[in-house]
Amino acid sequence: MPSLKEIKGRIASVNSTRKITSAMKMVASSKLHHAQIAIQNMLPYESMLEDILKSFLAAEAEAQTIYDTERPVKRVALIVISSNSSLCGGFNANVIKLLQHTVDKYTNELGAGSVDVYPIGRKVYEKARKLGYNTIGEHASLVDHPNVRECIDIAMAIGKRFADGEIDRVEIIYHHFKSAGSQVLTNKQFLPIDLVGELERDHERDLSSNVATKKAQEYLKKNRRKREVKEGEVVPLNDNFIVEPDRNTVLSMLMPKLAHLMVYTAVLDSVASEHAARMVAMQTATDNADELLRQLNLQYNKSRQQAITNELLDIVGGSVNN
Repeated sequence: MPSLKEIKGRIASVNSTRKITSAMKMVASSKLHHAQIAIQNMLPYESMLEDILKSFLAAEAEAQTIYDTERPVKRVALIVISSNSSLCGGFNANVIKLLQHTVDKYTNELGAGSVDVYPIGRKVYEKARKLGYNTIGEHASLVDHPNVRECIDIAMAIGKRFADGEIDRVEIIYHHFKSAGSQVLTNKQFLPIDLVGELERDHERDLSSNVATKKAQEYLKKNRRKREVKEGEVVPLNDNFIVEPDRNTVLSMLMPKLAHLMVYTAVLDSVASEHAARMVAMQTATDNADELLRQLNLQYNKSRQQAITNELLDIVGGSVNN
């Protein structure tokens, strides 16, 4: 049985660790709030671009560009987004596991050396290099400071390779941020762009709360006001417009903008998911520390009481002998 001094040392150690995890949870919560604001600032542009593209599809469904034309797949590129640091649960492990599964699948189908990896985040870059994958570039700074310019550069470099026929398919592996307690690991096709599928994709995000527990989220959903627009109500698209020089040319200008937006959105979603995962992990660690402290305090009190009882027995026994 450990002595009182050992138990006190463990209590002090757990208390110190709890302070760290609690502080890290608060920092992650603050960073998550900033990441949610960044997504909110991006949404108006996304909505307007989607409205324009939907109008084009409604007016001329067969309009095609080089960026949405399927062709036989001989070489694949993967854009994989992880974090730069750890202590965020299984966030990075899940991304790396999906990367390995995807690379193995294409290697079996197309042969060795048929996959290029564009890592965004230090963790996936280090793992990809360790596994011997063909990595192109390192964009660790993009995770700490997401910016549109660097995302456009990445999308343009990959788009040029796709247009030149060097690669035939591009996929993005990242976490889609749905809420503070739900991040969905996603592997979606980037090029060729599935325009209909991309416009119909689930873009649902809860950006109004940092609450991570499932019960609290269910409570908020039940008490949230219903949307004013009834489900199934369709807003008619205005296709009464003149396009110059022609629809295909304009669509060829809009498709790269959609590709740029897809990369930037994936980065923002991944950053928000990372902070949410870290917040949940640190909250769990803090809760575990609280439970461990409760057990240690109980053990300390029992040991102290036992020591006092033994001392009293010694005193009583000595007085009886005298």
